[in-house]
Amino acid sequence: MAANYGLLGEHLSHSYSKQIHEALADYTYDLIELSKEELKDFMTAKDFAAVNVTIPYKRDVIPYLDELDERAKSIGAVNTVVNRNGKLFGYNTDYYGFLYTLKIHNIKITGEKVVVLGNGGAAQAVLAVLRDLSAKEIVIVDIVPGEGVCTYEEVNRLHTDATVLVNTSPIGMYPKVDASPIDITPFTMLTAVVDVIYNPEVTKLLAQAKNRDLIAVNGLQMLVSQAFYAVQHFLDTTLEEAKIEEVTQMIRETLY
Repeated sequence: MAANYGLLGEHLSHSYSKQIHEALADYTYDLIELSKEELKDFMTAKDFAAVNVTIPYKRDVIPYLDELDERAKSIGAVNTVVNRNGKLFGYNTDYYGFLYTLKIHNIKITGEKVVVLGNGGAAQAVLAVLRDLSAKEIVIVDIVPGEGVCTYEEVNRLHTDATVLVNTSPIGMYPKVDASPIDITPFTMLTAVVDVIYNPEVTKLLAQAKNRDLIAVNGLQMLVSQAFYAVQHFLDTTLEEAKIEEVTQMIRETLY
């Protein structure tokens, strides 16, 4: 399947990436659904100018790349691949998307204790940003505990003094909108909650944060801003940052 620009993933029917990219840049952007068996042929054929990569292939594409930038290498995941004369270059713009979200909402990380729910692909860019911004302590929580990862029971027992909470898990995402990954009632020191989910606009987790007048931010700006930074790699150009808010508002009106 030839594609100049597009999104590579397994299930993409609910993706808004096409609308976002085509609002940011003057090209056609395709949704490229591939099974795990089809991925190898697509990547080795290199029949594309540039693609974004989403679940579950952010790590799977790495062996097919000729070069990884330092950010993608340290995160261990790629969401942007650019074909330059038959050589594939990998980047991670999720990092900059999350960084932009924190900046635009004035969420302070330096010196703060941050709880991150989930430890999958979406969490890795978030964790890299938190480390680079010198969070005082980062507590990773997952249903599968391991080295450096605690359980939900442990976070409720030991870490309710966190000031920022970030949900990178899919719990609460449409259509299972009645679910929440955690009850934040015991977390009396919280100032901000970020949920990388963008559908629904207000997850059950964010509704709880809003009821306490905390900073409560969903994942829509992260989605648009990671695309904004990807476009600049795709086209080797610079865009005005104001475009992020313009496109975010457009998608918000479409989505909600």
